[in-house]
Amino acid sequence: DEEEDYMSDLFIKQDVRPGLPMVRRVKEAIQKEEKQKEANEKNRQKSIKEEEKERRDLVLKSALGNENKGFALLQKMGYKSGQALGKSGEGIVEPIPLNIKTGRSGLGHEELKKRKAEEKLENYRQKLHMKKQANEQAADQFRVRFKNKQEERKMEGDLRKSQRACQHLSLFKDIDVPKETWYWLEPEEEEKKDEEDKQDECTSSDLSVSEKLHILTTYLREEHFYCIWCGTTYEDSEDLSSNCPGNSAADHD
Repeated sequence: DEEEDYMSDLFIKQDVRPGLPMVRRVKEAIQKEEKQKEANEKNRQKSIKEEEKERRDLVLKSALGNENKGFALLQKMGYKSGQALGKSGEGIVEPIPLNIKTGRSGLGHEELKKRKAEEKLENYRQKLHMKKQANEQAADQFRVRFKNKQEERKMEGDLRKSQRACQHLSLFKDIDVPKETWYWLEPEEEEKKDEEDKQDECTSSDLSVSEKLHILTTYLREEHFYCIWCGTTYEDSEDLSSNCPGNSAADHD
């Protein structure tokens, strides 16, 4: 165990690669440093708060003895150690724990802080609930708009079908001019007319698609004995009323 010579072959041949045991002198230095830290920790002077906490914990961990006046009075009244309080033993067994206040805030500050946290949480929940309701309402409105759009497209298709049938049946009867301009499909040439010429013929623009469809289907049934829903032309009104599955578009739907 004698001190080794740094210039000797023995020391030079030592393998000090990473992962292998460290040199003895390095181990000794580390152990010495650890012992110094332990000594410093033991010699460190404890603060007043740390001493108070240690004394308080020590007292709280130890049970009350006969020297305590309160405990002595309980024993005189028949209390035994480990027994619950109360005449029938329904009370507590352990003393009420102490709630040591170590901060500098005033009395009631913790309750106020807790109440504010609960209020903040409640506001957050209300916002989430309101956001959820708004999303559900927006989804309902979208579904209603989508349904209305589909119904409108269906009525527009039925109206074009009725206009096409009305034009075909009128031409078959050598009727060159429709009763109303919108009873027939407008040719592409008419779309290129000036706005002044269109204003005289646009009285029907005030009517909705559903109103136009109702008027035109009624006209086809009364004038041409044709049911757009059945796709059938009947001989007369009696044949239409007796053989047509329904007397209105709603019945056919």
